[in-house]
Amino acid sequence: MNFTEVKNKAESYKADMTKFLRDLIEIPGESCDEEKTVLRIKEEMEKVGFDKVEIDPQGNVLGYMGTGGTLIAYDAHIDTVGVGNLDNWEFDPYEGYETEEEIGGRGASDQLGGIVSSVYGAKIMKDLNLIDGYTVLVTGTVQEEDCDGLCWQYIINEDKVRPEFVVITEPTNGNIYRGQRGRMEIRVDVAGVSCHGSAPERGSNAIYKMAEILKEVEALNDKLHYDEFLGKGTLAVSEIFFTSPSRCAVADSCAISIDRRLTDGETYLSALEEIRDLPAVKKHNAVVSMYKYDRPAYTGLVYETDCYFPTWVLPEEHDATKAMVKAYEGMYGTPKVDKWTFSTNGVSIMGREEIPCIGFGPGKEEEAHAPNEKTWKADLVKCAAVYAALPTMYVK
Repeated sequence: MNFTEVKNKAESYKADMTKFLRDLIEIPGESCDEEKTVLRIKEEMEKVGFDKVEIDPQGNVLGYMGTGGTLIAYDAHIDTVGVGNLDNWEFDPYEGYETEEEIGGRGASDQLGGIVSSVYGAKIMKDLNLIDGYTVLVTGTVQEEDCDGLCWQYIINEDKVRPEFVVITEPTNGNIYRGQRGRMEIRVDVAGVSCHGSAPERGSNAIYKMAEILKEVEALNDKLHYDEFLGKGTLAVSEIFFTSPSRCAVADSCAISIDRRLTDGETYLSALEEIRDLPAVKKHNAVVSMYKYDRPAYTGLVYETDCYFPTWVLPEEHDATKAMVKAYEGMYGTPKVDKWTFSTNGVSIMGREEIPCIGFGPGKEEEAHAPNEKTWKADLVKCAAVYAALPTMYVK
């Protein structure tokens, strides 16, 4: 492979990629409201010469380039989070901004840049006649910010698409990532008995019961499993709810939500049992459960799932890891191979379905969900070039 030719071709598309990304940033597209973003991506795919472009019933856009027997996918979720408090932004998050080096706006790093580099990576493959022996699938997937991996549960199980491996194009700070901690959303409910607040001894205060549970949950965080590569499992109480007949009454129910991050070796069953085994949970007959997700996609489709997002790790010696490293080394030197701090669609692709995933994407993790979000034009170019070179490194 002529790596210099690939690099030069990617550089020649910098202006096109910049315009495409700025167009996407202009379109508000939070989870379950991505239709306009999807249509803009479909338009770009058709413009650059994808062989087939379709939108599935869930609303994901799937673009195919080539007709070879090995299917390699590049995934980019194309929903974004909201903008939060506008006072924290130094510019309009949807109008964005552009300098010689940067592009700013909501979704710039997380992770509209990923779909931009993927689309143009596939175009470079076609331009340079690199599509031989494989088919490339570029997916712009929905609802990831709400329920990571739900889109790929649908693509694999309902669209019946099963790639040989998938490139996750979430931001990687210029590195190659081969895994992440999983996560799950746990709920703990405890019941009480209400009474008039002037005589609290007549009732059973659910908030006091939960206070005992909260102390033990906090202490549990320090005892969770540690993995040498992914680090320690963690938990954090993220929400608390209660019911009471009035402000002058004892609370008759209390519930908490727990954001549980799972390291390698932990499962949803083990995480639930850890909570159920807490002395205060047993003492107060608390109910420990896992949340479900059933919010309709922008198409109206409901595809219910448990809020469990499994851990995944791709070995360093796996062919997909080695191919990504070779593609990078051919143009940009020796990469750092690491892991994500946050979660990605890999929780379903590899965590549930055991399809290998490898990560490389434009932008920085720390830009995700932050005000004044930005990415770098050089990242768009670099990722498009590496994406274009990767399949040849893998197939040959």
